[in-house]
Amino acid sequence: MELGGKRHADDRGIRAFFKKERLDSSPVSCKSLAENFHVNGKTLEHQYVFHLSSFLDWPQRPHAKDWILFPENLGTHLSIDETALSQGELYTILTNKTAKGKKGALVAMIKGTDSETVNTILRQLPENKRKKVEEVTLDMAASMEKIVRRSFPKAQLVTDRFHVQKLVYDAVQEMRISHRWDAIEQENKEMELSRECKKVFIPHKLENSDTEKQLLARSRYLLFKGEDKWTVSQAHRAEILFQRYPDLEKAYKLMK
Repeated sequence: MELGGKRHADDRGIRAFFKKERLDSSPVSCKSLAENFHVNGKTLEHQYVFHLSSFLDWPQRPHAKDWILFPENLGTHLSIDETALSQGELYTILTNKTAKGKKGALVAMIKGTDSETVNTILRQLPENKRKKVEEVTLDMAASMEKIVRRSFPKAQLVTDRFHVQKLVYDAVQEMRISHRWDAIEQENKEMELSRECKKVFIPHKLENSDTEKQLLARSRYLLFKGEDKWTVSQAHRAEILFQRYPDLEKAYKLMK
């Protein structure tokens, strides 16, 4: 069946053929569905937007490019974060954690991250519902904290574990890099001394054949992994690393 030139095809026939419910409730694009049925994707998209769906009568249509709200999805435990969508444009996304990313999860999507702008929109949510929010998970950005404190005054703020872990990972890597620069500096001094003494410089090698600076350079990736994910050589390297740098071992264990 080819719908390419039939802009005004019978709505009932299109509903039956394309199963409107699938477009309404499944994360599938018109293009993907059209390919499955060997029809024109642009035609299907046109028919869905202007005939099958209720998009033209959607109350939020006039401002949907800037913000949308779903008060019915508001719950006691929320999550707020910024997300880059098309062309890198940032949006503030508020979700209901109970829905676990499924139907009913989206509470608000607002263009930008300015706290004043976002709060102006969020205050359109019923005040009695906003005051029932008990907990909001967020990153460590000051703007996100400001948004939550003003729009959900009774909620407890919980820092997202992902962002905390990233800060710890970054701190561990900074420690490793600092030790590596010290090792490079020490090796340079030994090389200079060898030249002054007119001797061939032979760097000291550890039991796994790494030099000191190689040990620190090659330990980068193992510090991102759990011990159970290390290869045999990585486990051996980690053992040597932690013996020589106890502060790295202590910091690594704090990440777990």
